[in-house]
Amino acid sequence: MRRRREEENGAQEFVELAALADGTIAPERRSALEARVAASSHLTEQLAEQQRALTLMRSAAEDVEAPAALRERIEAQRRGRRSKVPRRLLVIGAAAAAVLAVAIGLSVFGSGTSSEQFRAALAPTALLPDAAGDATLTKTSSGWRIELDATGLPRLENGRYYQAWLRNTAGVLVPIGTLNEGRSVTLWAGVPPTDFTTLSVTRERADGDQSSSGEKVLVGTVDTGDSG
Repeated sequence: MRRRREEENGAQEFVELAALADGTIAPERRSALEARVAASSHLTEQLAEQQRALTLMRSAAEDVEAPAALRERIEAQRRGRRSKVPRRLLVIGAAAAAVLAVAIGLSVFGSGTSSEQFRAALAPTALLPDAAGDATLTKTSSGWRIELDATGLPRLENGRYYQAWLRNTAGVLVPIGTLNEGRSVTLWAGVPPTDFTTLSVTRERADGDQSSSGEKVLVGTVDTGDSG
């Protein structure tokens, strides 16, 4: 009976420390608990542990860009369990919640369900009538990753190369990378393909002129699903 009472008191103490760590403790309880923590090295250590676990969990969920609804659900579950689980399990549970947030977030990110993704079919021009290609454009935290796969582009080297571009309706061109041939190329863009919807590839020379040569060999429109 005594042991059970001690466990219940310990669990309640841990609940209050967790509430102090995440700022949800009732105002009338804060001062008294902070005084107890200041007078006890054991409670100070327990509070620090709670704060570390909370920081890790929140940081993990944010770093993998988990959806806001997912982060809120993890946080709600963590708070709801505090009043039901014994103290010794809550410590383990806080660390496990952080690992779970990373795992779920990576799963969401890896599956592409939280990322915008578009495609573009690239048609040849009179310069290289046998060329063809397609591109997949995926939004990431660093920008838009563009995976290009093209055929019919003779290899260019010795100061000659291909340059890929995105263009908007106003005619503004943004360079998104260079290549020697078109197989399995990864390009990057810092502008959204929803605004810069034309993707093209030109032939260029390393002559110090950074503007487009105008020698288009592939061109296509990003399919954003906007019929307008």
